[in-house]
Amino acid sequence: MRFAILILLFLVPRLLGAELKGIGSRIKDIATVAGVQENQLLGIGLVVGLNGDGDKNQSYTLQMAANAMQRFGVNIPASAISAKNIAAVWVTADIKPFTKQGARIDVTVSAMGDAQSLQGGTLLQTPLYGARDSKLAYAVAQGVLAVGGFVNGTGGTTVQKNHPTVAKIANGAIVDREPPSLMVREHHLDFLLREPDFTTAARMADAINEVYPDSALALDISTVRVAIPEGLDDSPVQLLSKLENIEVSPDVAARVIINERTGTIVATSRIKISSCAVSHGDLTITVSTSQDVSQPNPLSQGGNTTVTDRSNLRVKESKGRLIALDDMPTIEKVAAGLNAIGVTPRDMMSIFQAMKEAGSLQAELVLR
Repeated sequence: MRFAILILLFLVPRLLGAELKGIGSRIKDIATVAGVQENQLLGIGLVVGLNGDGDKNQSYTLQMAANAMQRFGVNIPASAISAKNIAAVWVTADIKPFTKQGARIDVTVSAMGDAQSLQGGTLLQTPLYGARDSKLAYAVAQGVLAVGGFVNGTGGTTVQKNHPTVAKIANGAIVDREPPSLMVREHHLDFLLREPDFTTAARMADAINEVYPDSALALDISTVRVAIPEGLDDSPVQLLSKLENIEVSPDVAARVIINERTGTIVATSRIKISSCAVSHGDLTITVSTSQDVSQPNPLSQGGNTTVTDRSNLRVKESKGRLIALDDMPTIEKVAAGLNAIGVTPRDMMSIFQAMKEAGSLQAELVLR
């Protein structure tokens, strides 16, 4: 039986109408700087040396192999190449902002066709491009693959662990050019909230203005603009270092998240339940089948002994009670009230959904 975990998140700055001082999150933990983000890179390459586990003569694999050989003056048709030791792959990587030329980054290699395994393979030199610029490569990948899985055996006796068609190359790509990053635009910085919220944006602007008066303005639900103070135009890194360590009390919406697959309930501390009455019963239906032997009567002239099936149906319904629940303004009272009813975690999920439909649950209900 799966058990539910009721997790109480006390991240809001107000509880029972009193503001808790000194509780907050750093700006760097709840927001990012516009123009400073990771970039995704993508490329198509060839993995060789697969010992018969490569593509089954896929046309694009053969053509890629022929094109690679032409670069070295070997001109042969694609039809003359065998692809059993070769696999066409997608190569992906994430490059962090301000990564300099010559730095190394990790890459992930994934089989494109029907290769059985990439174990023991080597990725040939593969240029990696960004989403906005497909003409100049940001990095070039090459190296021996590290596969976290394997396939052994043939036919019905095959044993597979993890995914042998996906591999990693640690530090497998060399950065060829620095990705574009722009922190300061027209003498201001923009912070982007990871969880957009009007109240959090306003609080962030107020917290920054306490340190740098009249410098911050909340533009919308997710953006806080900070003007560069006088004298700090030439040192944005020092300014960001101070700004990102300013503490802000983010606002958390009233939300109940239910994951029925794992039996998990997560609730924030702002949820409230209006007065309502709750009754939750339990109905159990049991069907069992047994076999009986049917024989003919003694001294009868005909008939055969046969086996017959007999089905038994039993219905059991637990007694339910209609219990009135008063207003519950905090998560502590919500948990105590529902536990007093004696419901199981699985029943609690159904009760939350019914309360939401009745309009008693003053919170967003999210089902996973």
